[in-house]
Amino acid sequence: MTTVVTAEELNAALHGDTPPAVLDVRWALGDTEGRQHYLAAHIPGAVFVDLDTELAAHGEPALGRHPLPAVADLQAAARRWGLTAGTPVVAYDNTGNLAAARAWWLLRWAGVADVRLLDGGLAAWTAAELPTRSGDEHPAAPGDIILTEGQLPTLTADEAAALATEGVLLDARAAERYSGETEPVDPKAGHIPGARSAPTSENLGPDGRFASVDALRARFTAVGAEPGTTVGVYCGSGVTAAHQVAALALAGVDAVLYPGSWSQWSSDPGRPVSTGPDPR
Repeated sequence: MTTVVTAEELNAALHGDTPPAVLDVRWALGDTEGRQHYLAAHIPGAVFVDLDTELAAHGEPALGRHPLPAVADLQAAARRWGLTAGTPVVAYDNTGNLAAARAWWLLRWAGVADVRLLDGGLAAWTAAELPTRSGDEHPAAPGDIILTEGQLPTLTADEAAALATEGVLLDARAAERYSGETEPVDPKAGHIPGARSAPTSENLGPDGRFASVDALRARFTAVGAEPGTTVGVYCGSGVTAAHQVAALALAGVDAVLYPGSWSQWSSDPGRPVSTGPDPR
C-alpha cells in the first residue's frame, strides 16, 4: 500500500492522464478557521473538506467527540467533492497531515483503494515553489462514487481494553495527556490501562514530513509494534490516531483504529483509568 505522495509527484499527476481528486482538510484542535485558510491559499483544484461535519458524526458523548459518520452521509459528501470510482485521491492539510489522515483512513474504511497523503502537506507544496490558488473551488461535476463501510477493521472500547493486555495498544496523544498530567478536552485525565505512549508528533520530522521508514520502524519497535503484532491505536477522538495508522503502515505494520478513542472511554464512568508515564 502506498501511503504518501511527494509534492513533485502530485504536481506531475495533476498534469497527467488521470489527475487525482485533491482534498484540503485544514483542521486543528482549537482552530475553527480551516475554510478561511483554504480560501486564502490552496493547491489548485483542491476542494475543501470540513472535518467536523463531513468526516465525523455527532451524537451522545458516549460515542466520542468524532464518531465515524454514517456511510450514506460520507458518500454524499464524497460525491460533493467530485469523487468517482477508480479516481485516485490525495488529501493534505497544513499541520503535517494530522487532520488529513482522517480522510485518508476514512475513505479507505469506506472502500476507496487509492488514497494518499501529500507528504509535508501544503508547506511541502509551497516549499517546492508550486502555485496556489485563492477562493472557493468545486468539482466540474458531482461524483458518483459508491462507498461501503467496514473495509478496514475497527476496535470497540471492549476490544481496545482486551488488546491492551493481549497485544499492543498505542496511545497517540501527547505524553502529558497520556500520563494524566493535563487534560484540556476530555472528562478524565490518564490513559487506557495497559496502553503504551507513542505520541503522534514523533511520526514527523521538523519539516512536517513523515520520518524515514527506518526511523519509524525503530520508533514503533521500541513500543512493541512490529510486523505480525496485533496493534491498535487511539488518540483523543480518533483523528490523529489515523495519522498513527498511516505512520505504522509506512513502517510495515498493520494497525487497527479505535474510533471512539479517549473521548469515548473517559465519558464512561465504568471504564478504568490509569495515570503516570508507564503502561499499567
